[in-house]
Amino acid sequence: MVLTARSNMHGLKAAQRAATQWGSGLVPFADLAGLVVIADAPGRLPRPLRDFAGIVAGGVPRTWHLPWQDSWRLGETPDPEAAHRDVRALISDLTAITSGASDTTNRKGPA
Repeated sequence: MVLTARSNMHGLKAAQRAATQWGSGLVPFADLAGLVVIADAPGRLPRPLRDFAGIVAGGVPRTWHLPWQDSWRLGETPDPEAAHRDVRALISDLTAITSGASDTTNRKGPA
């Protein structure tokens, strides 16, 4: 499973709630690979959002940050070969994770 969130405060807080549920064992046997934070606008994130994204990232096994993509907004299918390097890194990492190179299964049941 991969959590995804827009990089605005609403998206990050939703991701934090989901990560908290996963970390507390409320979602037993969920295999969480990590969190993908997708830019909600072009440009650099404001400091409060960057800081909060870092806090949320502390509750998941790994985090990837993807930049703003105009083509995605229009519903275009991304070309992995021509994608931004961060998108290619995400694809590569998830391929390795799903092929058994990493285990992030939450083996805790509810408390």
